[in-house]
Amino acid sequence: MVAFSKILIANRGEIACRIIRTAHDMGFETVAVYSDADRDAPHVQQASEAVAIGPAAASDSYLKIDTIIAAAKTSGADAIHPGYGFLSENADFATACQKENITFIGPSPSAISLMGNKAEAKRRMIEAGVPCVPGYEGEDQSDALFIQAADAIKYPVMVKAAAGGGGRGMRLVKKADKLEKALSAARSEAQNAFGSDELILEKAVIEPRHIEIQIFADIHGNVVHLGERDCSIQRRHQKVIEEAPSPAVSASLRSEMGAAAVAAAKAIQYSGAGTVEFLLSQDGSFYFLEMNTRLQVEHPVTECITGFDLVEWQLRVARQEKLPVDQNEIHLSGHAMEARLYAEDPYKSFLPKVGTLLKWEEASGPDRRTDHGLKNGYEVTPHYDAMIAKVIAWGQTREDARQKLIHALQNTVDLGLVTNRQFLIDCLKQENFSAGAATTAFIDTHFPKTALKRPEPTSRDLLLAACLHFDRRKHQQGLSTDGWDSSDALWAPVRLNIADKIQDFSIKQIGECALLIKSADQEYSAQFSTSADGHATLACEGHQTSARFAFSQGTLFLQTPSCQFSSDEVTLAVIGSDAGAGDGRILAPMNGRLLHMLAEPGQSVTKGQTVAILEAMKMEHEITSKIDGTVKSIAAKADEQVATRALLLEIEPLEA
Repeated sequence: MVAFSKILIANRGEIACRIIRTAHDMGFETVAVYSDADRDAPHVQQASEAVAIGPAAASDSYLKIDTIIAAAKTSGADAIHPGYGFLSENADFATACQKENITFIGPSPSAISLMGNKAEAKRRMIEAGVPCVPGYEGEDQSDALFIQAADAIKYPVMVKAAAGGGGRGMRLVKKADKLEKALSAARSEAQNAFGSDELILEKAVIEPRHIEIQIFADIHGNVVHLGERDCSIQRRHQKVIEEAPSPAVSASLRSEMGAAAVAAAKAIQYSGAGTVEFLLSQDGSFYFLEMNTRLQVEHPVTECITGFDLVEWQLRVARQEKLPVDQNEIHLSGHAMEARLYAEDPYKSFLPKVGTLLKWEEASGPDRRTDHGLKNGYEVTPHYDAMIAKVIAWGQTREDARQKLIHALQNTVDLGLVTNRQFLIDCLKQENFSAGAATTAFIDTHFPKTALKRPEPTSRDLLLAACLHFDRRKHQQGLSTDGWDSSDALWAPVRLNIADKIQDFSIKQIGECALLIKSADQEYSAQFSTSADGHATLACEGHQTSARFAFSQGTLFLQTPSCQFSSDEVTLAVIGSDAGAGDGRILAPMNGRLLHMLAEPGQSVTKGQTVAILEAMKMEHEITSKIDGTVKSIAAKADEQVATRALLLEIEPLEA
């Protein structure tokens, strides 16, 4: 048996907090590592001790093998848990741990290396008899070979980064004339994300289910599977909602897919936690997609239906213990769902968003769980993945779990950030999902970009926002409502800017909690109150609205039952033209690194043409021209770090 007593977690955020929790429960000391951006992060505070590892950029901190190893040696950690992402599937990192006699809590370097390359993994799975999607995974990486292979397997095809995952370096190609551009884009993204531009090609399975099997193996040759997870709800090939078990998998199919996953693990002498991912076609056939040699983001749903702590299993297997149960002792109970909370704007192509979390509250209640590494004042930066939390619910039935997850999301408070929380609720309420019929085409089909509209505040939401601004102004002026005398009350104008729309109100205080409000030639009598912890209530015309709120530098962030929005009081502001960018001025949509500037002064461009490529939150984002015109000036250079709304270039429109 391998003995270790102090575990360094080579990760950050919610997964670091998750590992720390189980490690402490088992009596281990823990060491957190942190970049400059994470100095005050919760995972740093929760660990037994913490070590600084460098600048904010992951490439200068969390991805530096030598720095992580040095942190382990300095702190006396004799084991390292990599979490997921970062170095979790880096064979060189696992090897470096071995060389320093540090236990790597994960599979062997050879297994990581083998399954980390999609081309080699697929070849090995074919040898092991695991069903695989027809495609090309050869060493010749020329465009000519890919074109020839695509013609042979027939369109549509999927281009994938051989060394990648998480949707990066992946392109769906429906027509032959689009393949070369897709290959170029996938190579660039793969090189930037994984340090390798090797690609593979596969026949695209149309509208499949994305089903994955959780496996576990020990060094004694024991391998089990813990059922499946359905991860079909995705955007940009990245998972959004997961559930276990899958509504599309019968007991017999589960047994068949589980056996294939176990065979895959045995074929490479695997040990530890792993996930074998499959595409399940509409005719019931399934195909190997990839194997993730680590703990998955969505592991909580498996924990919920099996009752096992998978991090505890990882630590026990790393100590060379046998698996705690045999296959016939694993039983699935009830249903679990997980929703990934991302700092992103679903109504702007799921664009990642940075910002400050002013008020955070996780949902409470039986059978609900939130995995996170958040606190009030937490800064979401452009340096890391946009996922900030996972909200999980368990129920006796799938419908129980769905309703509980909706309720949990509705009662999660994430003020100050732009997140996908409401979008997740809308997905869970959609009839196709409720019926258990969703495939990987779910979001594109039921929430197409052209139809995805941002929820707008109701009239009562607007009244509540006006009251909150009025209340703030009153307190800033040192006015009190105690013993209020209505005889001296005057109408106070309140002008708000909400989503670039001006809303005008007049408010008169007529009692300690009583207001009169005028809006659009209507007058309302209302009862209004707030609490120190950010609760606000407005009772108006027999209807009461409760909400959570926070102010930051004069901006109100408001979360009501119907939507979440921000507003600024502009009562005394000079009314003028919009200070934002015109159609010809292109600004950076977020903080990030400008990878490529694809235009130059004097160049003619057309509406929709890509003029720059920005890297932020581990993804590449194409920036396009809004008009036909001529590039007037360039304000940014390739490889520069740019801030949100920084000017990139100006385009002079064509004369009519």
